[in-house]
Amino acid sequence: MSTILTISGSPSPVSRTGIVAAHVDDLLRAAGYGVTTLDVRQLPTLSLLTEDLQDPEIADAVAAVLRADGIVVASPVYRAAYSGLVKALLDLLPKKALRGRVILPLATGGSQGFLVAMDYALNPLLAGKGADNVLRGEFVLDQDIVGDVIAPTAADSLRTAVDRFVTSVELARDKRRRMHLRPAV
Repeated sequence: MSTILTISGSPSPVSRTGIVAAHVDDLLRAAGYGVTTLDVRQLPTLSLLTEDLQDPEIADAVAAVLRADGIVVASPVYRAAYSGLVKALLDLLPKKALRGRVILPLATGGSQGFLVAMDYALNPLLAGKGADNVLRGEFVLDQDIVGDVIAPTAADSLRTAVDRFVTSVELARDKRRRMHLRPAV
């Protein structure tokens, strides 16, 4: 089975982004996947900001990214940009760390105007780390999350995104397996 990692760039444990990430994790688990969640806010702040790869928690976070077959990147959108926590974590990674991994971006924000942040801010950041299989992400409006409940339409969109993600992760895994089995020429 493929390894799935969710990176949550939420600054708060009870944020809307955290609720969306947990919902997606639940959908992935229901589909039979083991999911590891990396809440960037729980990493040691000084080590994260100084890119201290010797810190055991930072080294473990980087290793988790490098082990993952599929990565869900969840971020709130502020002023049409992703969370600084997401950026700080991705800055720790080697240049092509995301190559060959399937990436599903998720974002939450206060207005549809922030939707462009995924295409014009988050996706280029991911591409800068070698991401070559970034799926169309899902944006959930803050108003579609009340308490810990996601509105049915938004929940349906997230389920569709997870279905696309699962299919892409399995196709990528099968492709890697075929390439390893192919005889050398």
